[in-house]
Amino acid sequence: MIKNFVRGFGALSLALVPLLSAPAAQAAPAAEVTTLADAVGLVEVTEEDRTGYTRSKFKHWNAGDNAGDGCNTRAEVLIAEAVVAPTIEAGCKLTGGTWASYYDGQEVTSAGSLDIDHVVPLAEAWDSGASGWTAARREAYANDQGADVSLVAVTARSNRQKSDQDPADWMPPSPEAQCRYVGEWVATKLRWQLTADDRELEALKVYSEGLCEDTIVRYAPAA
Repeated sequence: MIKNFVRGFGALSLALVPLLSAPAAQAAPAAEVTTLADAVGLVEVTEEDRTGYTRSKFKHWNAGDNAGDGCNTRAEVLIAEAVVAPTIEAGCKLTGGTWASYYDGQEVTSAGSLDIDHVVPLAEAWDSGASGWTAARREAYANDQGADVSLVAVTARSNRQKSDQDPADWMPPSPEAQCRYVGEWVATKLRWQLTADDRELEALKVYSEGLCEDTIVRYAPAA
């Protein structure tokens, strides 16, 4: 699978390559490629405001990228990220299959044990600019398969430990995952033109100027 191929490069040479589903005749947005430190410098800093947030304002999971396959976004991400492909039964029920939860380094053999995490959580997106979006754009964000880093299949436990925290307050427990995670966080913020608060930005700078200084970020602006 393309996602697993891209993600196999490792944390220090992170390639965040968008998978665009636009028709062939439509020109795809050009990917921006930069170092993590420079990418962090592109994120605008503002105060966060969660006033009015509810999870229901981000419609998910919708019919996914292929409305005719009978699978919703969650299932499509699980199929795309499987290390060993599951069997797809009637109603898009997934049986068998194997996944690698990169947050905690766990191998998972049951789709029901996985959550599909929004790398930048919905509440964080709301705080950072999505509160001013249309309902349609929030739905697009919540179901974004146009970049291979926006949504990720991870263990339910790691996802719930993370909750809606940003990198100032939570990082993947697996040290090998942290540079990849920071790169994916920043790529998502830039893709959707989301902002960061002061504490978040300082945490990102610590990683980008230290452990993760060799990480490369690629992103394309969301349509």
